[in-house]
Amino acid sequence: MGDHMSFRLLRRAALVTVLLFLSASSVSAHHPMGGKTPSTFMEGLLSGLGHPVIGPDHLAFLLAVGVVVGIGGLNLALPAVFVVAMAIGVAVHVQGIGLPAAEIIVALTVLLAGALIVLGRVLPVAAWVTLFAVAGLFHGYALGEAIVGAEKVPLGSYLLGLVVIQSALTIGVALLARRLGARISDLAPRFAGAVIVGVGLIVLIVQFVPGA
Repeated sequence: MGDHMSFRLLRRAALVTVLLFLSASSVSAHHPMGGKTPSTFMEGLLSGLGHPVIGPDHLAFLLAVGVVVGIGGLNLALPAVFVVAMAIGVAVHVQGIGLPAAEIIVALTVLLAGALIVLGRVLPVAAWVTLFAVAGLFHGYALGEAIVGAEKVPLGSYLLGLVVIQSALTIGVALLARRLGARISDLAPRFAGAVIVGVGLIVLIVQFVPGA
């Protein structure tokens, strides 16, 4: 019975992963900025609000942060570690400082976070802080690509949008998980973790197999 339920869980997670990845990839192709560098306050803000949501890897990690904080009963200020590190990562990219294998490390952080959720690992707060900080730096670096070359005003509004949307999503998911509490099945976090692992795996494959 347990094996059957686990198989069904993995099958559903795989389906949701594929649908999430395909839909997010489709939306990213129709980004409000049309792929051009934001040049006004509003363009920067909309770009900042949109990029973490339409990127399946970034969205998956934000979900992971929320689930970890919510289910684990961790301090709701913990997502700020990721958000602050993300802002630093954007600044690093804008300043022209290179981070090696950034996209691969982004995918690996998604895989690791999802796997920890699936396995139900209880880590010390310091370990989560380290993971969120490292992930935030590289996710921010990847997100910084969209704003390289922009003026100060759209750059500032882009960062504002990133901070607002990522803070809202992580804290929102954490609060929802806490509110549902005992009313949700023990399988629910595992399902979310499996979806996150799936997204991370697909993104990682794409990095090594061009056109995949």
